[in-house]
Amino acid sequence: MKLKTFGMTATGIALALGVGLTATLSVGQMAPFGNEEDTSYAASLWTAMVDANMAGDGAIRTLPYKGIEPHGFVLETFYTKATIDGHTGDLVIKRNYGPEGVSVEQAQENGVEHLAAITVMFKREDGYDAENKNWFWAKYLPDGSLDKNPAGMQLAGRVVKGNDTAGCIACHAAEDDYLFTTNAIK
Repeated sequence: MKLKTFGMTATGIALALGVGLTATLSVGQMAPFGNEEDTSYAASLWTAMVDANMAGDGAIRTLPYKGIEPHGFVLETFYTKATIDGHTGDLVIKRNYGPEGVSVEQAQENGVEHLAAITVMFKREDGYDAENKNWFWAKYLPDGSLDKNPAGMQLAGRVVKGNDTAGCIACHAAEDDYLFTTNAIK
């Protein structure tokens, strides 16, 4: 397995994520998320979503509902399964609509104009990240490219693992199954 490495200090990463740390990542340590392995996996996941008509042109739509930040002011959420690299897992897709002030009706009438991002949780194989229920996280822009944090790190993988105050994992860990909207996945 080839892993992309970088020599950014933990302080630089912490500032980008909005926390304070003083330790240093040494050259050769893997980025906490957004590395080559994560972005490649995210690309495969996007392809699977497009093939299932869950993303891209002609994506299946449902009735949007009023959302909350950080996801969007109007949301659509889908629960399904996908197979990536021979592993079938639960897939949660959340379409995030904006900007602030957009109404449910506006998002429903013209979703393409108001789609800001697509956030995804995919249940990977046992052992991927057992501490966090093996969820893989990704935030895509409407065109399928990965969104980035302010430091330029692509948002895919174990997004801010180890940070108890920011990011996908910290927020979703408040729920036993990491899901806020349903108990459909058990």
